[in-house]
Amino acid sequence: MPFTTKSLLRKFLIWKYKHISERQFVYILSVLVGFLAGLGTVVLKNLTHYIRLLFELDFFNNYQNSLYFIFPMIGLLLVYIIKQTWLKKHIGHGISSTLYAISKLNGIIPRYNIYAALITAPLTAGFGGSVGLQGPAVSVGSALGSNAARLFHMNTKTRMLLIGCAAAGAMASMFKAPIAAIIFAIEIFSLDIAFASLVPLLLASVSAVVTSYMFLGTDVLLRFELTDTFEVNDIPFYILLALVTGLASVYFSKVFFGITNFFKQFKSRALRLLIGGLAIGTMLYFIPPLYGEGYGIMNNLLKGDHLAAIGSTPFDLDLSNIWIVIGLLLGIGIFKAIAMTTTFGAGGVGGVFIPTLVMGNVLGNAFAKIINNTGLDFHVSESNFTLIGMTGLMAGVLHAPLTAIFLIAEITGGYELFVPLMIVSAISFAITKYYVSHSIYTLKLAERGELMTHDKDQNVLMVLDIDKVIETNFIVLKPEMKLGNILKEAVAKSSRNHFPVVNDKHEFLGVIRLDDMRHMMFDSDLYDKVEASSLMHADAGIIDYDEDSMNDIMNKFKSSGAWNLPVTKGGKYYGYISKSKLLTAYRQQLINFTQ
Repeated sequence: MPFTTKSLLRKFLIWKYKHISERQFVYILSVLVGFLAGLGTVVLKNLTHYIRLLFELDFFNNYQNSLYFIFPMIGLLLVYIIKQTWLKKHIGHGISSTLYAISKLNGIIPRYNIYAALITAPLTAGFGGSVGLQGPAVSVGSALGSNAARLFHMNTKTRMLLIGCAAAGAMASMFKAPIAAIIFAIEIFSLDIAFASLVPLLLASVSAVVTSYMFLGTDVLLRFELTDTFEVNDIPFYILLALVTGLASVYFSKVFFGITNFFKQFKSRALRLLIGGLAIGTMLYFIPPLYGEGYGIMNNLLKGDHLAAIGSTPFDLDLSNIWIVIGLLLGIGIFKAIAMTTTFGAGGVGGVFIPTLVMGNVLGNAFAKIINNTGLDFHVSESNFTLIGMTGLMAGVLHAPLTAIFLIAEITGGYELFVPLMIVSAISFAITKYYVSHSIYTLKLAERGELMTHDKDQNVLMVLDIDKVIETNFIVLKPEMKLGNILKEAVAKSSRNHFPVVNDKHEFLGVIRLDDMRHMMFDSDLYDKVEASSLMHADAGIIDYDEDSMNDIMNKFKSSGAWNLPVTKGGKYYGYISKSKLLTAYRQQLINFTQ
């Protein structure tokens, strides 16, 4: 009998069941997923790097500013062609799409997500789109984790854990920061901090970092050596920096949602490409540092070389004037959010994480330069403020203060700046949280009631499938039906004690319960006189299939005191939900969550 992939997999699963415990196999899978996520991140980085190498030839250097206008449009056009002719599927923002899959799809991520971002993100960023690769890396890794779990028939909870492992792996591989990667997975994906989930996260993170070292050596994306120690006297300035980064985070978030909504009004993807491509090309022509992810400007500012960070501009500016430099840096920070979101609006694929760091980097550096050049007797470390500005933006924009603290602490190779990191992160996050309730990743999901959080009760309600609690085996009545027909065609044939009444358009009008007819059921004189319209009455509430979340449904049962509520879908009667069935489903899902 010839061996097939399915038969080999079946034999392996049988062997695994006999010889390896479930927990041990999860550990093995976490190492595998970490390796795959790390490998996916390495491929993303290398593809982007090789695309950029093409534009470093002498021929291109002679026309650099002009080509900054053209290259992004070429990249966006290639992505558009790939989407329209080959993929023919939507490619969402990596982390937002992964969060949606966790909350509403039981952690099932389509296989095409493995290669979709792997191809389109390097084209977007490599050709100059002002986006990052962290989101696509998480998307690729999460798809690998989800499909690995499905391949080996793991349950839903393990599948979600492996997605978190993949996200940690992508982060660890990207920045070579394994501790921050674990905190990132816990903070962004709301994973439980229990021993059962912590060990797989550790294994995946370490596996991904080792993979990155194997293929990329010791090279890191952000190069920084701590030379200036933390000074207690600088705390007031760090507090001021926190206020600046908090307000900048609010600006970043508002710009993102505003430009995103602007592009949504154009139904044609080709029109979005044209408008967005011209806009991003124009911005890059006048502000070249916006080109690509922005690691060059971040590393140059961290080592104190602002001239290299700014590079050549089409303007004849006196860069020996520090106030012109400060103005340019502030301009880069302001326009980074606009350039990034415009790239997304034009159809580009990328992430938010790195542009957030870029904006924090330039704002922190500009802030320090302002303090040092006011003519007063103050001097602060520009490199430290540059680094901690990144923490402030990350904590605010991403609503991830712990990730921000530990990522920057790991990048520095020590914890000497832990106090200012905590101050800036906490204040920036608090300010942003006050004005923007959720992060860029989660706002739309939260508005639709589809966001997984650390609130277990809310998570259980969120993952409940409404279709599994709706009952449709009710006999439907028309308002003109006579009592005799109701008794013969409905009461006699149904095990239910209430009957929905609908019109010719199948719109829900009301309900008739058995108790409403009990006093006249045996009075045959009323069989041809009483109609359904005179017996029906409004129900205690109506559930809208398209609009109401499970939390809304539970609140309607609580406020109405009803045991059964009708469901409408698209304005038409669809079925009923009973409180007993809903609570039974809730209890079962809660058991699944806590096992």
